[in-house]
Amino acid sequence: MMRLLGVFVAVAGVAAQGDEDLRCRSFGAWLAYLQNCVRVGASTAKGMLQEQQELFSAQTNEYRHLAEVTPSIHGMYSNYTRAYTDMEAVKSNLDHIWLIICGAMVMFMQAGFAMVESGCCRAKNVQNILLKNLTDVCIGTIGWWISGWAFAYGGPMNADGFLDNGFIGTDQFFGIGFVNYAGDGKFEPTTGMLNWFFQWAFCSAASTIVSGGVAERVNFGGYCLYSFLMTAFVYPVIVAWTWGYGWLASINSVGFMDFAGSGVVHMTGGVGALMGAIIAGPRTGRFTNPDEFAPHSLPLITLGTFILWFGWYGFNCGSTLGMSGVSSGFMAAQVAMNTTIAAATGGLVVFLLRLGMTRGKYDIGGFCNGILAGLVSITAPCGNVECGSAFGIAIIGGLVYQGASSLLKLVKVDDPIDAFAVHGACGAWGVIAAALFDWGEGVDFHHGWSGFGCVAGDTGCLSGANGDGFAANLLEVIMITLWSGFWTALIFLPLRFSGFLRVPDEDQDAGLDAVKHSPAKAYSIEINTGVTAGVALEKVAPSPEKPAMTGNEASPAPPATEA
Repeated sequence: MMRLLGVFVAVAGVAAQGDEDLRCRSFGAWLAYLQNCVRVGASTAKGMLQEQQELFSAQTNEYRHLAEVTPSIHGMYSNYTRAYTDMEAVKSNLDHIWLIICGAMVMFMQAGFAMVESGCCRAKNVQNILLKNLTDVCIGTIGWWISGWAFAYGGPMNADGFLDNGFIGTDQFFGIGFVNYAGDGKFEPTTGMLNWFFQWAFCSAASTIVSGGVAERVNFGGYCLYSFLMTAFVYPVIVAWTWGYGWLASINSVGFMDFAGSGVVHMTGGVGALMGAIIAGPRTGRFTNPDEFAPHSLPLITLGTFILWFGWYGFNCGSTLGMSGVSSGFMAAQVAMNTTIAAATGGLVVFLLRLGMTRGKYDIGGFCNGILAGLVSITAPCGNVECGSAFGIAIIGGLVYQGASSLLKLVKVDDPIDAFAVHGACGAWGVIAAALFDWGEGVDFHHGWSGFGCVAGDTGCLSGANGDGFAANLLEVIMITLWSGFWTALIFLPLRFSGFLRVPDEDQDAGLDAVKHSPAKAYSIEINTGVTAGVALEKVAPSPEKPAMTGNEASPAPPATEA
């Protein structure tokens, strides 16, 4: 028995030793397999890394090639050109579509200006008002083409992207350089034509604003001269300082902020209108018989206001200057929202003010100008303020408009359509508001042209930058006032002293349509405001001492003309 037990133990020991050897051999095989996997994985990873490096290098070379070689609509016709990539073509087309549509909307604002101005004036001068609006666009176009664009955006630019001399452009007169000859019968276009068209619409608007301030008493020839000089020189120089990356854009750490032109466009025109109204003098009888100068057509004023409101979306939203990036779309939407809120708020503020001033009477004309005041006020800050700020800016804008309008009447400055109050005073307020209500934290950080992001330096948002922004915008207001006021006076004063600016009093009494136009009146029906007013007054408060008027006795008949 003991012998059998010993044999069993011996056999068990041998088996245990065999299992241990088997386990050792199995572990060794697993370890070898794992090492092999690691070697294979490392080799694969090294290969993949090498492939990625080669791909990155190829992409870098491609991007370098794309940057060094000029894209052409004709493709690779030389060693220095290449075809546009699909993405470049899509982005270019989006930007072109966006700016052409927005520019056309801004151009259509001319119809709004024409309706508002003609409605605000007397029926006997409607044709003359419309004539000035038409010539503003046509003469302004020629002025912008000859030298306006060149002075504003012609360059040249320095290495930092700013206007070389900081004051005025000196290239691209008459559109030279917009399309270049590439040889072999090929012409290469640039984006100059697109930008010329969009900015032309803004230039025409600035000139048209002045026509309202001098309406019903300025000679057509003298005004044409002013319109040309405004679009060919006065306005373009202000653009060169600002949107043309001149000295106001580089004056400090952030430069000025005027997104769509409260100052550049509206204040330039508004100050010109004020100076023109002062130099031309009031219309004959304006402050001795004020009832004779009431607007002849509130429907035209209202229609014009809606047209202007519609066009303002092209004015403000289009100032993103493109629609090829994600941020551009969001910015255009933000601008549209701010513009809408400001227009509605400004109109309501002035409507309520006039309601109190007239002791419960509704003033539609004031309502319309309040809408325009809100629009002008938000034009500069629409891209760097939030919607609550837009609401507050428009409230103050409505107050600014009404204060300026009342002040001009008090000092007997005759501005028939409140051009200065709407565009000049509210334009200045809009520029200041762009700095005061900027998205930045209090008076510290500044967003300005950076939109949804702050103006940043090497270590993040620039501290104290909002103070620089306010200083630049305040300087913009001062310089636009001085520049536009000085040149308007320099143009209008010699015309006034030479007798070439103002029409004779007898022509004003007869009506410029009857004296200067054919046909002699704008309407084929009689506009008899006296009868309407008399009937309305009799219904409100009958007066036995004074019978109702049976004709427009206050307005003299136009002189007889041959058939």
